[in-house]
Order: sequence, then C-alpha cells, then structure tokens
Amino acid sequence: MTESDWPLRSVELKVLDLEREVAFYERFGLTRIDGGDAGSATLGAGGSPLLRLTALPGGNERPRHTAGLYHFAILLPGEEELGAFLRRSLEERLPLTGTADHLVSQALYFDDPEGNGIEVYADRPRSEWRYPNGHLSIGTEHLDFERLMGIAAGPEKKFSAGTVLGHMHLNVSDLDSSQAFYESMGMELMAEAGRVMRFMSWDGYHHHLGINLLEGRGAAPVDPGVRGLQGFEVRRLDGARTDPDAIALTPAA
Repeated sequence: MTESDWPLRSVELKVLDLEREVAFYERFGLTRIDGGDAGSATLGAGGSPLLRLTALPGGNERPRHTAGLYHFAILLPGEEELGAFLRRSLEERLPLTGTADHLVSQALYFDDPEGNGIEVYADRPRSEWRYPNGHLSIGTEHLDFERLMGIAAGPEKKFSAGTVLGHMHLNVSDLDSSQAFYESMGMELMAEAGRVMRFMSWDGYHHHLGINLLEGRGAAPVDPGVRGLQGFEVRRLDGARTDPDAIALTPAA
C-alpha cells in the first residue's frame, strides 16, 4: 500500500505550550512543514503532514476518567530505521517509557512534554502474522534490543519519507458503541485483549485503531478546553464526523 493509499493522514493535538511541543517533536524526528504562526504548527516526514499542534491558551490539564488519546503511532518504513531510532533514543535520552514485540510489529513508546503518548513502530511482514483459531494474534513480548540495534540503519536526525500515522489508540467510554461507530466507516474487528481493548482496521491490517477502557467505563467525552486529542484525518471519509467520545474525524485534504 502506498502512502497516498494509507487510510490515516495526521493527528491534531491541543497543546498548552506550543513552542515547547514544537521543539520536542523536531528533536524527536519530525520536520516542521508549515510557514508557522503563533497559534498552530504542522510537522511531518518527507513533506507529508503527520502531526498538527494547536495552541490552547488558558487550557486545562486532562483529568483522569476521560476519553481521548492513549497514543498515536508513527509507522516507520522498516525495522532497520526502527533500530536506528532506538539507538538514537538511548544516545539522546529521548523519553522512552516502554518497548514491546507485538508479534505483528516491534514498538517503542514515549511521552511528549504534556503527557501525550507516542508509539514508534515497524511492522513485521504479513507472512509472519499468525491467526490461531481464525483470529489475529497481537501479543506483548520482550523486544530484542540487541538484534534491533544490530540491524540498525545509519543514524538520522529525521524520520524518512514513507513514514506515516500508522494507527490511533484511544481511551473510550464504551467499547461496543465505539466499535459500532468505526465499523460504520468500514473498519473490521481484528483482535481483542481481554474485555478492555479491541483492535480494528481496514484491508486486513493488524490495526489502524485501538480502543480501550483503561480510563474506565463511562469515561467523560473529550472537552474542547482540555489539552490532548482534538481529532485525526482519515482519507476514507466523505465528510466530517464526530465519534461517540467527541473525537473529531475529518476528511484528509
């Protein structure tokens, strides 16, 4: 699937300190691709937007027991680039919070300065994905650091062209209502983790969307005056929509 065919385009975050957030993401590996103004910034890779930051003057911190962002995920073109980014993360002391081998992918986890979760990952070939009992296996196992850094590409300060918004993972108030909403957009359920997490996608991908109850069943909807997730762009939308937790979905331009 080419970048232009990829269903997701960019994620929009409301931030309390725009200058600090832009500086963090430029150091992290994204490139600012807009002209810049006092109220917003767009960053991406290879000239394609991936992250939009909007200043929220006088905004509030996100309270517990609220729906919103669990993490957004940056998908790299291959595991060699992921290995190089892991090496750079350790050398530059980027705020690495966790790592995992999910069987379908290998992943690194971070938090930005305002607590927004970020995953950076590379997929395993689809030929290696496993479907026990007809269901895709998405697990959490130890990431082999030594192997990943052993195949690392040369050091780069920026993510390469072909890097995309791989998936969104959301805290939601109700799994069934969220699943029904995203199924109405053509997604299918791919996997479940207990009774608290589900993974959905288009075209048989492991997941373009994760939904979970980690903020509790009945979590309050996204508040316009609270920092964090505003919404995300989807190439397969004809018009703007709002999900059951007040997360905005907009057609990609």
